[in-house]
Amino acid sequence: MTSRKRSGSGSKRPLKEKVVTIYESFLKGEDLTRNPNFWDELFLLLPKPQQLEAEILRLQGEKLLAIKDNMNALFSQCIEMLGNEHTIRVIYALQTLCAVVSSVYKKSQGECGFNVIDVLIGFDVAEERMKTLLQHCNRILSGDYRASLKTLCLKLLLLIVTGTENVSQNTLLEYLMMNSIFETLIQLLTDAGSRSQHGHDIVLLLTLLVNYRKHEAANPYIVKLSILDDQLALNGYGQVITASLSEFCHQFALQQTEAQASSWISSITNMVGSMFVSEESGFRTQQIRANNGVLVALYEAVHLNRNFVTTLAQTQTESSTPPSPLSSSPTSNTPPVIEPSNLLVTFFQYCSIVMQDTKCEASVNNVKLCFIILTCIAEDQYANSLMHDVNLVFKVHLHRLPMRHRKPVTEKISQPLASTLIDLLVEFIMSHMMKKLPLEQYLQCVGVIHRLLCYQKRCRVRLLFPWKDLWAALITLLKFILANENHLAKKMNIFLLSLQVVNIFNLFITYGDTFLPSPSSYDDLYYEMIRMHSVFDNLYSVAFRYSSVDGEYKDTALRLTNSLINIRAIISHFTPKIDAWLAIQGLSTPTEDQILEVVRRNYDSLTLKLQDSLDQYERYSEHPRHASFFTAVVRSVVNDTRQNIDFTSLNLQSVLQEFSTIS
Repeated sequence: MTSRKRSGSGSKRPLKEKVVTIYESFLKGEDLTRNPNFWDELFLLLPKPQQLEAEILRLQGEKLLAIKDNMNALFSQCIEMLGNEHTIRVIYALQTLCAVVSSVYKKSQGECGFNVIDVLIGFDVAEERMKTLLQHCNRILSGDYRASLKTLCLKLLLLIVTGTENVSQNTLLEYLMMNSIFETLIQLLTDAGSRSQHGHDIVLLLTLLVNYRKHEAANPYIVKLSILDDQLALNGYGQVITASLSEFCHQFALQQTEAQASSWISSITNMVGSMFVSEESGFRTQQIRANNGVLVALYEAVHLNRNFVTTLAQTQTESSTPPSPLSSSPTSNTPPVIEPSNLLVTFFQYCSIVMQDTKCEASVNNVKLCFIILTCIAEDQYANSLMHDVNLVFKVHLHRLPMRHRKPVTEKISQPLASTLIDLLVEFIMSHMMKKLPLEQYLQCVGVIHRLLCYQKRCRVRLLFPWKDLWAALITLLKFILANENHLAKKMNIFLLSLQVVNIFNLFITYGDTFLPSPSSYDDLYYEMIRMHSVFDNLYSVAFRYSSVDGEYKDTALRLTNSLINIRAIISHFTPKIDAWLAIQGLSTPTEDQILEVVRRNYDSLTLKLQDSLDQYERYSEHPRHASFFTAVVRSVVNDTRQNIDFTSLNLQSVLQEFSTIS
């Protein structure tokens, strides 16, 4: 009666699965290998990776060290089982390895004096074991195996690479430096099928390996990526990045359309908000950070590999599977119809979205990364030749921040990519004039414009672009700086930004005849400077005031006053002549054409001073200026990747279904 009562009440403890019981006994330090068939039997049991990880995480640090021999044996046997002829055992071994590697790394983060290599593998055999493991990984990834098995293998490698927050402190990666998997990963990128299945993981894995001690020691992945000239592989690498960024743009466009459909009035405030919700929400940060991995991948390829530049403007119609954080939206159930495009087109569109917001740290870092990539592109001769090629024209939908004083621009025009890039930069200039001025982003933005103009001057490329838009944006920026000088000068060096802007005008003044599309463009430049002379006059007054007293910005302010010499000469030369002509004509409101005619008649008597080094700039270098920034960004990528590699994403059941016929 009593036993029946206990059974009916449900107080009886449920029976544990055999594999879980084995885990518990094994982690208590018991020697289960006295049974000669123990390992064969273990790898025929369906693994429970989540339970195994939980059991390891429950152990105290000293207890884990005490069962080090058991842990080493388990790791070793998993590696040996990867060479088994029965695929089901290989799958079970990979699953077990994932659980063990993940849990030991997690334990090491909170345990002092805890060495991952010692507990996981054992110092004395670590080199041999890791060599064998990576040989098996290379064989699985390059062989004729199911996609699901290769996915498991890539997940294991990602778990190893993301084991520590700082990639360069992950000592286990030394063995990946000694036993390269680069060629295998690159080969997967050349095949359309494997790229579609595994492209994102492969590119992410390569990117993280490239960032291992990149400024401290020789890194074979940096060397191999920098000399890679396989166009199929480079194009595949670019297609993976394009697919991820395209998905982001597609989701933004969908949410923008929904906001417009719901209400025209609410769309003014919610158009961007639907994608970048309030700063308190984690969803906004997630959406922005989701593409940091592929952005770093794009940066590394553009920065390291000159051959990769040739793929930037190649038309791409194929898509690869985007990262999981981007496909979590309910609107992404139906795959987007992606029009033929290329990486530059997609990247410019992506920039136009993320550059709308620079309020939270995640978005600021994302925008900075975009500007660094644009800087590298703008410094490359071949990339510039592609962007300025009049035979390579594209319609690019650049998203613009909704503003009450302007109408939405919906029409897309076909134009060279250089024109699209300048449009993007002009939009950034016009839409970020705020009390909390993003100075670094403005310096980067103006720096990219300067590099484009230097290329046009050097190669005598006459880009058919409405340059008035650029001049107006730059003058508006100077006007904003002057209006907020008291506030801004206390927090940042506004004179450095003003100097860069003035030097762009000087570049047009001195060398405009080599790259402006027509003589009338030169006239328009002079007209704009004369019309807005008060801005330049006030800028000189402010710069002179700061250069006359000792202070933090004295030297920069002095350089700014000197840089204004030709602009002030133009204004002082033409203004009295225009006034005299107006007096003779008895006009008070002359037309633009009348002013331009006076300007044309008085060019000959204008004297300007030749300024040196206007077409020179400091070439981009990651180390040391941006090294800490990339360390932080890669740390963010590691954390996000590690969080996304959970054991449910490994989807063991779907893997097993593929091998259901295997005994």
